Amino acid sequence: MDLDTPISQLSGVGSRRETVLNEHGLYTIYDLLYYFPRRHLDRTTILPIRNFSKGDVVTLIGSVETFGEKSTRRGKIFQAIVSDGTGLLTLTWFNGVRYIKKLFKVGDKLAIHGKVDYYGGFTITHPEFDKIEKDDDPVSTGKVIPLYPLTQEIKSGGIDQRILRNMIKEILDSRIKIPEIFNETTLDTFDLISLDTALKKIHFSDGIGELTQAIRRLKFDEHFFLQLLMALRKRSLQHSDSSPLIDIGPYFKLISDALEFELTNAQKRVVKEIHEDLKNSVPMNRLLQGDVGSGKTIVSILVTALAAGNHAQVAIMAPTEILATQHFHSFSAQFEKANIPCALLVGNMKKSERMPILSGLENGKIPVIIGTHALIQDDVVFNKLGLVIIDEQHRFGVNQRATLLSKGNHPHFLAMTATPIPRTLSITYHGDMDCSIIDEMPANRIPVVTKVVEPERLPKVYKFIIEEVTNGHQCMIIYPLVEESEKSDLSAAVEAHKELDETIFPKLMVGLIHGRMKAEEKDIIMDQFSKNKINILISTTVVEVGVDIPNATVMLVEHADRFGLTQLHQLRGRVGRGAEKSYCVLVKRNVTDTSRTRLHIMEDTNDGFVIADEDLKLRGPGEFFGLKQSGFFKYKIANMVTDGAIIRDARKVAFDLVEKDPNLKYEKNKGIRTTFLKEYAGRMDDVKLS
Repeated sequence: MDLDTPISQLSGVGSRRETVLNEHGLYTIYDLLYYFPRRHLDRTTILPIRNFSKGDVVTLIGSVETFGEKSTRRGKIFQAIVSDGTGLLTLTWFNGVRYIKKLFKVGDKLAIHGKVDYYGGFTITHPEFDKIEKDDDPVSTGKVIPLYPLTQEIKSGGIDQRILRNMIKEILDSRIKIPEIFNETTLDTFDLISLDTALKKIHFSDGIGELTQAIRRLKFDEHFFLQLLMALRKRSLQHSDSSPLIDIGPYFKLISDALEFELTNAQKRVVKEIHEDLKNSVPMNRLLQGDVGSGKTIVSILVTALAAGNHAQVAIMAPTEILATQHFHSFSAQFEKANIPCALLVGNMKKSERMPILSGLENGKIPVIIGTHALIQDDVVFNKLGLVIIDEQHRFGVNQRATLLSKGNHPHFLAMTATPIPRTLSITYHGDMDCSIIDEMPANRIPVVTKVVEPERLPKVYKFIIEEVTNGHQCMIIYPLVEESEKSDLSAAVEAHKELDETIFPKLMVGLIHGRMKAEEKDIIMDQFSKNKINILISTTVVEVGVDIPNATVMLVEHADRFGLTQLHQLRGRVGRGAEKSYCVLVKRNVTDTSRTRLHIMEDTNDGFVIADEDLKLRGPGEFFGLKQSGFFKYKIANMVTDGAIIRDARKVAFDLVEKDPNLKYEKNKGIRTTFLKEYAGRMDDVKLS
C-alpha cells in the first residue's frame, strides 16, 4: 500500500462507499490521511454538566433522555434533553428542524460542543454534536477520540465515525511509509516532529501533548506551502523587466502645487516609497493600506500623474460603478490642472461611448483609464500600460488581477485597501507584496461619534437628523442587503424610503439608491446628493465605498447587528469627511452575543487596525473581507488568526529556500517540489517551476 493507492483497496469500501467518498474529494490513501478530525475528545476536555456556567464553551458526553418539537411565536423549534449523570442539558434548534428531528432516538450517546446559556436550566443552541459508541467514551477508555467532519451525504453512504476510523487505522497498521519533506536541520530548528509521526498522531494519539505536536507540524506545512507560493511569485516579479518611471515628469508638480491642502507626512512618505519602486526595472508590487478618510485617493492621483508624465498608461480598477465614478470625478478635477486626458469605462456603456475609449487606449491618446471589471474584457487593449492600480483589491480574485496586469509588459502594480489588515493576514494573503501604510489622518478630520441605540430611540434620532439638515447638513440611512434575502431586504429599503419620505421627513428631500438601479439612475441620485438637492439618502450597502460627501454628518445604520465590523467601519467612513462633527447611529434589532460585541467595539474606537483585529477574531479569515478570494485555497488545519508564530517561521523557511533553490531542483528538496506540484501549483497563474 502506498499514498496513491485507491481507497477502494481498503476493506469494507465497496462501490457505494467509494462513490460517496469520491464525491467529497477522497480518492486515495493520501486523501484519507489528510482528512483531519475536526475535533478530538479527551478526558481533560470534557466538563460535567454540574460544573457549567453561563457563557462557557464546553465539550460534554450525554445520553438523549427525550426530544420533540415545540411551537413558539417564531415557529417550530426542536429540543432534546440530554443527561451525563450529573445534570440535564437542553439542546435547541431553531433552524433545520425537519432535518434535525430525524437524527435522534432515546438512548443515543452524543459528544456535544457549544456555548452554554441559562434559561431556567442549562441550554445550548445549535450545538455541534456527534453520535458515539459506548466504548468511544474517553472518560472510561482514557483515549483521545478523533471526530471527523461527516456530512449527511457521507453518513447516508453507510460511513460513520467508527467506519472512518477503521479505514484510517487500516492504513496506518499497514506500516505505510510517509516520506519526510524537510531536512533534519529544519525539523530541529523549528521543533517539528516528522511528517510520518504527525499524520499518525493527528488521527490516533495517546495524549493531548502528542496531539498538539501533530497539529503544530501539519499547520506548519500548510503555512509553508502558501508562503512558498508567495516567495516564488515575488521572485518571478523580481526577474521580470518593467519600464522604469524615473522622472517626476511635467504633471506631478503642477498638481501637487495646486492642492488646496497640505499632504500629511504619511502621504508624503508613501508617495516617496512608491516612486522609489517605480524607478526600478523590476515591476513594483506594493500594497497601500490606509484607514477610511486617510487620503489614499490623492496619493493614487499623484502617482498616476507621475506615471503619465513618464509616457506610461495607467489603469485604475474599482469594484463598483459608484466607486469608479467617484474616482473618475476626483481624478478629472485634479487632472484638468495639468490637461491630462482621463476616461471612465464601466459595464453597460453604449457602444457609441465605449468605442472611442477603446480606440484611445489602443492608440495611446488616453493615458489614464478608470473603470470596473470592464477593464479586463478582451477588447480592452492598451498601447503602453505601465501602471495598474486596483482599489479595494480584496474584492477582486487573484486571476482577475492577473488578467489586467497581462494587458501590459510587466506593468508596475499598486493595490489599495481601506480595510486595515492584521499582520498575520497581511503576510498570508499579501506575502508577495511590499507594504505602505498611511497611518496619519488629515489634520481637519474630527473622529465620528458612534452610538448604538434600540429601535425605541429612533424618534429622537429622527429629530436629531432634522436638526442637522436644518443646519445645512445631510444624512445617509443604510439598510442591509445580503444575497440570501436580497429581494426582501431591497423591499425593506424601498418601503422605508416611502415611509420616511411621507411620514417622518415630509418637509425634506429624501432620495433612494440601491444596486438594482441602472447606472444612469444612480449617477443622477448621487449628483443630486452631492449638490444637497437630496437631504437624506436611503441606501443599501451600495454606498459602502466610493461616496465622498463632506457635507454628510449623520449615518444611520438599520439592523446594524447584521453587519460585520469591517463593513460597519467602512460605512461609518462615509461621514466625517468634512470639518464638521459627525455621527454614526447603529440600530440594533436582533442582538446575539457576537453582534453585541461588534457594536460595542464600534462605539469604543475609530481605529481601523483595532477594528480589523477584532473582526478577524470574531469572523475568521474566510469572511474577513466580505467574500472569499477567488484563487486561494482553503486550509485543512491551519488558522491564520491564531498561528502568527508558526506563519513567521514557515515564511522564513520558504523564502530562504527560494533564495537558494528557486526552482526546487536540488535533490534534498525533491519532496517539497513533488508536494508543491501535486497540491499547490496552479493556485496562482503567474507562479511556475521550470
